[in-house]
Order: sequence, then C-alpha cells, then structure tokens
Amino acid sequence: MSNMRCTHCAATDLEPGFIEDSGQAARGYTSWIAGPLELGIFGGAKRMGRTRWLVDAYRCRRCSHLELFARPR
Repeated sequence: MSNMRCTHCAATDLEPGFIEDSGQAARGYTSWIAGPLELGIFGGAKRMGRTRWLVDAYRCRRCSHLELFARPR
C-alpha cells in the first residue's frame, strides 16, 4: 500500500505489522467480521455464516498511531 498517510499526523512513513490474537484457541491473527457483535450462549461472539476479513496494521513511525485496513481472505 503505497502513498498511505497517517490520519493522525499526516506522515507518510508507515511501518507494516499485525495485530496478534493470542487468546485461547487463537490462530495468532485477528479478523474483522461484518455486523454488530452478538454474544452466544456461552459468552463468545457469534460469527457463523459471516464473512471474515484479515486485518492489516500499519504504525506511523512519527506518532505511533495505528492504521488498520481490512481485506478479504
């Protein structure tokens, strides 16, 4: 993703990275799921049948602001 700008300070030096999910039974990365959060009977998020998107994260080297972008799997 070239020509990206930090939405906080307008710098153009964004460092790619990722947001880790290290919870129980996690795959090690996080996903964005469309629709409002609904909790199931045991307190977990309902996500069956919903489209999942990978989350790309970029950190501004100047101010450390995070920019997150969702992309299809």
